[in-house]
Amino acid sequence: MQKIVFATGNAHKLGEVRAILRDIVEVVSPADIGFHDDVEETGTTFEENALIKAQAVFAATGYPCISDDSGLCVDALGGAPGVYSARYGGEPVSHAKNIEKLLQALEGNEQRRACFVAVLCAVGFSPEPIFVKGEVCGKILTTIQGEGGFGYDPIFMADGFDRSFAQLSPDEKNSVSHRGKAWTNLLPILKDFVQLP
Repeated sequence: MQKIVFATGNAHKLGEVRAILRDIVEVVSPADIGFHDDVEETGTTFEENALIKAQAVFAATGYPCISDDSGLCVDALGGAPGVYSARYGGEPVSHAKNIEKLLQALEGNEQRRACFVAVLCAVGFSPEPIFVKGEVCGKILTTIQGEGGFGYDPIFMADGFDRSFAQLSPDEKNSVSHRGKAWTNLLPILKDFVQLP
């Protein structure tokens, strides 16, 4: 089976992508190919951060790779936390602190529209980096619901659902998630460069 390097140190993201692509390609992490550096995400957009990560792994290892930058964009907060979603609650990174800060920021606010966004960047497959985007919209709940998933999943309900992302099965979530959609958009493009079923 064809191998693809997914440039993330986030075990949750890695697990999701392995589940999404389980019958298509083998997904390996940077650590699997000997890359252990922390790549500083200094970009101000999802595209910039995804490119920084993919280029760093490709430059160090020579392996073509794909990276993802993603986040939650809340209308009432002008698109925040956006690219700062992972560290929204401050350092050290804590999903619980991120959720707590977001719920406080929206307290009493009826406008709870939000979208999860994922941008994938593929480097080393073609002369120029390849970018694709996936998005799922819905609303921010007023309380935590469910124990599955990760990040903001317990307070996000996608359009057309009556349960939070944290209450969906992994397959249900992956079928509609921003990350699932981004990979669905990327795979047809990658078929020009790698052997995919």
